[in-house]
Amino acid sequence: MKKHRGFKLFILSLGLIALGLFFLFATDFSLGRSPDWGVTFSRSYALDLQLNWQETYLAILDDLKVSHLRLSAYWDEVEPQKDQYQFADLDWQIDQAASRQVEIILAVGRRLPRWPECHDPGWVKHYPPADANQEILDLLTVLVKRYQTNPQITAWQIENEPLFSWFGFCPPPDIEFLKKEIDLVRSLDPSRPVVVTDSGELSNWQAAAGLTDVLGTTLYRVVWNKRIGFFSYWFVPPAFYHYKASLTKYFQPNLKRVIVTELQMEPWTMDKHMLELTLEEQKKSFDLKRFKNNIRYAQKTGLPQVYLWGAEYWYWLKLAGQPEIWQTAQKLWLKD
Repeated sequence: MKKHRGFKLFILSLGLIALGLFFLFATDFSLGRSPDWGVTFSRSYALDLQLNWQETYLAILDDLKVSHLRLSAYWDEVEPQKDQYQFADLDWQIDQAASRQVEIILAVGRRLPRWPECHDPGWVKHYPPADANQEILDLLTVLVKRYQTNPQITAWQIENEPLFSWFGFCPPPDIEFLKKEIDLVRSLDPSRPVVVTDSGELSNWQAAAGLTDVLGTTLYRVVWNKRIGFFSYWFVPPAFYHYKASLTKYFQPNLKRVIVTELQMEPWTMDKHMLELTLEEQKKSFDLKRFKNNIRYAQKTGLPQVYLWGAEYWYWLKLAGQPEIWQTAQKLWLKD
């Protein structure tokens, strides 16, 4: 009798766990609302895809009609020689977006979106760490002073995943220097929030969240490494990000909000260049179905802003005669 009762309790427990998991995966925290969708644009990545970067950028603005944009002030592009600045390309990007009333997060610092993560100019290669850090602070000063009068720049992103050291050609994370960067930007422009980004899946967010006004997270559904190949986060529900954000704001009361700054929306290139991948290889980690699924997934997290990663790739596909992803993306910014 006791064994029979114990078996019933075991089955009941499994049922309750299964029911809890069902509701966890099924819960939609969007309450029927869409987040503010945005994209990240990288001039250097557009060039890597052998695209006309200005044509690509204008297509994102005028064909997709994006409302939110994340741009990067790459160090090697804006200061190719010490104290000799070249702002023409970045000025053009910001002016074109601003003239269309697009809201801009401007990422500044050493480690910024896209490979190789740290975009160092050649002249700083042999600088001692302390000297290189001072050059970065000088760069931040120049950038903030130059662009802080533009009302369409709504936030400064300081570095990109600066406390995450698993990839990229960068010095080891230095939280004390990161604090100096943040303090400097806040002293120069106290009116705009600071964004610090972190890994959505491989970090608890607490260290980054304790430094910033807005925490930006990555959100990846399929990843790859040399040991195991492709790996899917099928077992992670949208509620994971929702509750993680809620807990982070509880433990970090000065944190104003959590947003998605990098939603996976292009193939994982393994250890190849994107142009070296066959279409079949691209579809192993990303295709139109995954695009739609990732949109629904991100929406269910209930996070207020989501910046999509890979708009340059969608345009490359469109020019290659496969416009389906581009056309689907257009619907995100259709006006009611």
